[in-house]
Amino acid sequence: MKSVEIVIAAHKEYDFPKGDAYIPLQVGAKIAKKDLRIARDDTGDNISEKNPYFCELTGLYWLYKNSKADYKGLVHYRRYFTTARGKIKKENRLSSVLSDQEIEELIKNYDLILPKKRNYYIENLWKHYEHTLHIGPLEKTREIIKADFPEYLAEFDRLKTRKSAHMFNMMLAKKSIFDEYCDWLFKILMKLEREMKNDPEFVADYSTFHARFYGRISELLLDVWLYTKYPGLKTSDSVDDEIKIKELRVIDIEGVNWLKKGGSFLLAKFTGRKYEKSF
Repeated sequence: MKSVEIVIAAHKEYDFPKGDAYIPLQVGAKIAKKDLRIARDDTGDNISEKNPYFCELTGLYWLYKNSKADYKGLVHYRRYFTTARGKIKKENRLSSVLSDQEIEELIKNYDLILPKKRNYYIENLWKHYEHTLHIGPLEKTREIIKADFPEYLAEFDRLKTRKSAHMFNMMLAKKSIFDEYCDWLFKILMKLEREMKNDPEFVADYSTFHARFYGRISELLLDVWLYTKYPGLKTSDSVDDEIKIKELRVIDIEGVNWLKKGGSFLLAKFTGRKYEKSF
């Protein structure tokens, strides 16, 4: 049987789904005031102290560097994969999370599990980022890709035309795919961190919310890597000659206030008022 390890990135006490595949992981453990008494991202090779800026990526890095499982993945303490359809009552959401048995069946047929793509119908991904967040770090990321990974630049520039993406930094992938992606991603983000520290816009000091741009940029970079590495996916969302992908619904344990989220987006788009919290 193939081994599976899926990190549940968590920064506070919470009810976690049961299952041998899941590892509740305290992210930012190195600088946390409270020990959650679960696995910690400050063990082994880690970047735990970067959590205020890298968000759940400190958990992704920890798994990348310290796990030898055949399949590796990341979800969030309140956001998971599910195969359930239709409306799910709040009291049933945790029990609807992807189970060990479902995971076992999925990895028999697929190399990579991703969230269903989120569609931004009104504007492209670049414009959405620009309206809701500070664009400087994303522009700097383009410079890094152009210099260090030029073969990925054309796909990066498609952020200015694409209106959908696999979001949340969630995935479950065969080890070889997971590790190769993480190696590419963290080379970019670590260089971005070094360069942004000397950037006047960064020195001017973003709010705590906006300083977490590394995690948000990585959400956009996943498909840049994926569609460059496996170009057949541009025309088929599930199959390339080299990889088989399954997209799954994401369930939010606490639910999403779409009215508030939509209102904040419209304010950002038409008044220039940036987001100041997650939804």
